[in-house]
Amino acid sequence: MPDLSPLFLIAAGGSMTTKEIAMVLLGLGVLLLVARLFGEAAQRLGQPSVLGELLAGVLLGPTLFGALFPGALETLFPSEGTVSAFYEGFFVLCITLFLLVAGLEVDLSMVWSQGKRALIVGLGGMIVPFAMGFGLGWFAPVLLGMEVGSDRFTFSLFIATALSISALPVIAKTLMDLNLYRSDIGMITVAAAIFNDLVGWIIFALILGMMAKQPEAMGNYGTEVVADEKLPIGWVIVLTLGFAGFMLTIGRMAIHRTLPFLQAHFTWPGSAIGLAMALALFGAAFTEYIGIHAIFGSFLVGVALGDSSHLKQKTRSILHEFISFIFAPLFFASVGLTVNFITNFDLLLTLVVLFIACVGKVLGCGISGRISGLGWRESWVLGFGLNARGTMEIILGLLALEAGLIGEELFVALVIMALVTSMMSGPVIQRLLKAPKPHRIVDLVTEKTFVADLYNRTREGVIQELSEAVAKATKNVEVEVVARAVCERESQMSTGVGQGIAVPHARIPNWGTPVVAMGVSRDGVDFDARDGKPAHLIFMIITDSEDNGAQLEVLADIGKSFGENSALRSEMFGAKNYVQMLALMKTANQEAGH
Repeated sequence: MPDLSPLFLIAAGGSMTTKEIAMVLLGLGVLLLVARLFGEAAQRLGQPSVLGELLAGVLLGPTLFGALFPGALETLFPSEGTVSAFYEGFFVLCITLFLLVAGLEVDLSMVWSQGKRALIVGLGGMIVPFAMGFGLGWFAPVLLGMEVGSDRFTFSLFIATALSISALPVIAKTLMDLNLYRSDIGMITVAAAIFNDLVGWIIFALILGMMAKQPEAMGNYGTEVVADEKLPIGWVIVLTLGFAGFMLTIGRMAIHRTLPFLQAHFTWPGSAIGLAMALALFGAAFTEYIGIHAIFGSFLVGVALGDSSHLKQKTRSILHEFISFIFAPLFFASVGLTVNFITNFDLLLTLVVLFIACVGKVLGCGISGRISGLGWRESWVLGFGLNARGTMEIILGLLALEAGLIGEELFVALVIMALVTSMMSGPVIQRLLKAPKPHRIVDLVTEKTFVADLYNRTREGVIQELSEAVAKATKNVEVEVVARAVCERESQMSTGVGQGIAVPHARIPNWGTPVVAMGVSRDGVDFDARDGKPAHLIFMIITDSEDNGAQLEVLADIGKSFGENSALRSEMFGAKNYVQMLALMKTANQEAGH
């Protein structure tokens, strides 16, 4: 388990040299840059960003970079000494702050609002995989690669917890992408995931208290983890449960009453952000001191803080973006620096872990969903929705690895299982509900179909100009076919919707995937809108004649993105190219929570 003692060794044993400080800054810069690039690439491919961030670390670590240039890896990320000790402590800080953000996403009121059904699904989703994992750990510890000298009971508890916990951030993002977050099934899934997270982390905190630190255990970068005095396990359990109970009751109410005072008398949102960070560090320090781990304390602080209605959305967004785009990528990339994912890959072990994890979670949630009164299809949606493990699984695995409880082969298997379950969740839910991913304007307008400055000033001329962009993007399509279809539809009823927006459209047989061309007219074009205003933003939508829903989805998204946001409409007039347009749209969607 990562230990903060190496940081004190730096202070006791002398400061870093100028060269070492330079290497630390260079290493962190390289790690952050590559992690962000790979994280963005993963999101563009429809995958969670953690997949790219982890891959960045794998490429920069012993798996690839270290195998090709071992000397360079040792220089940039040394395995011992003051630099490695600094990295050890810094990455503990990274994951501590990330768990603060994870806690902010826990909505306790949502669990109560869903009532009995969420509780039944949450319990079923915990008990079945927990029982299967414990049995596997107890009866087949050798198959799972339990480290020599580890306690079988503690090892079995870890396997049970690791296979039963879910990843709330990944689940929430998947449901949002599928436009299911606010649906009944989405609310039940999220409420059950919140229950899983709280119970799972409390159990794992107790497991950490049962893990005895061994003098020979080594940390992330080869720094020795020094044995220390530990409280009796009974006290650890009492203090852990007591701290959890305090933060979810008295602590939560105290924070809720403090935030309005800060807003009234101090700089906002800076004071709230400072309070959040300070409380997270206090909570982390307490739980680290009693012998579990810093992340549990910061997670509970995040839960208590996030439950307050006085914590404004702007403050939440600043905390989330600052931590999720800087500290989180650094931590997940550092995971790849610790283990060689090729030499420690065990196919049989990985398949066993993946099979047990999926079967346990899907069956547990599916059957309990059916018991709660849902149909089989909705119950299986719950099962695969809660099957996503993602970031939480990786964190649990890394802590167990560094505590000497599991070996590197099992750690690699757990990481792969976490990524596979996260990747499969969305597509399987889509197939079960037979609901394709909703069409979003930000995804459909491409560089070829965006015209930053329309030169035509008539309705027919603009349609012709945008038809040319569509034909150029789709190829093998005649411009006149597109223009004629749109003009025919326009002759039936004008598509000027007002507020400076027009949406000429057509449905063409055998068209296939929807295409949207977007043009900006500085002077405006008369599309006969009801408010009498000329159109400055023109969206031309082409869909298949057999696709009844795509056109409506795009029209609704245009209305949500532009009709409700006058500032975005004004800013869009200044977009000189596709990149600026895309940046404006994504920023607006993030601020609106779309």
